Amino acid sequence: MNPLHLKSSHESHSTNRRNFIGQLLLAGAGFSLVGCGRKSGDAAADGWVQLFNGRNLDGWTPKIRYSEAGENPGDTFRVVDGLLSVVYEAQEYPTFEERFGHLFYESTFSHYRIRTEYRFVGEQVKGGPGWAIRNSGLMLHGQTPESMRVDQDFPVSIEAQILGGNGTDPRATMNLCTPGTNVVMNGELHLPHCTSSSSDTFHGDQWVVAEAEVYGNETIRHFVNGTEVLFYETPQLDERDEDAQRLMAAGHPKMISEGTISLQSESHSVQFRKVELKELG
Repeated sequence: MNPLHLKSSHESHSTNRRNFIGQLLLAGAGFSLVGCGRKSGDAAADGWVQLFNGRNLDGWTPKIRYSEAGENPGDTFRVVDGLLSVVYEAQEYPTFEERFGHLFYESTFSHYRIRTEYRFVGEQVKGGPGWAIRNSGLMLHGQTPESMRVDQDFPVSIEAQILGGNGTDPRATMNLCTPGTNVVMNGELHLPHCTSSSSDTFHGDQWVVAEAEVYGNETIRHFVNGTEVLFYETPQLDERDEDAQRLMAAGHPKMISEGTISLQSESHSVQFRKVELKELG
């Protein structure tokens, strides 16, 4: 997500998981609400479930701008040596052409902690915007891939933005960006599109542990390598945003209590070696 205008900052559990998101029907002109699925796989003794199996993309759906949900042009999202990877082949991507992508997990969640380990590798694909160098994201409380317009760049969601350093300058990670959404921060409605965390900068191709702790429509916390770096509350749809308006017109409540999780492709290759989630009471 474009990190313009960065600023520094520091449960009632939804009992009905069927009222979250408006899904655009391919065969019709409107939206319909979809139910909340359950995660696949068995939880470990400590409750953590591996969303990425280390072998393939079972359980995940790509949505890349200008392509339909489920299409994965050029195998942009793929598994390489056991790593969930974003790869840009020159044959498919001679230039980027703003083909932002997201890889959605099959289930939706409300109260949970999600943890991933990531690193940036290689160079940015030709034509990628300058702000997207070493830039990806963990999209929380998002809409479904099927409900996105074919030319929509980012899902309506709360983005935990992950950034890599440029080798010289400070550049925090696990920031907040808000495509089609707003949050409350320090007791006030927070309107800036992106807000930086208090994290360190991570240059090169080192692995970084990123976590988010989400409590429905109440609180969200970001962590980097185990340290809390950002806190905000009350995620909600932005009534000024066209795609948020479409969701509300379909019956989605303004206050967001649950949604999809997705990983971004934003023109720079990135690898994830773990994506795991623990549901919270």
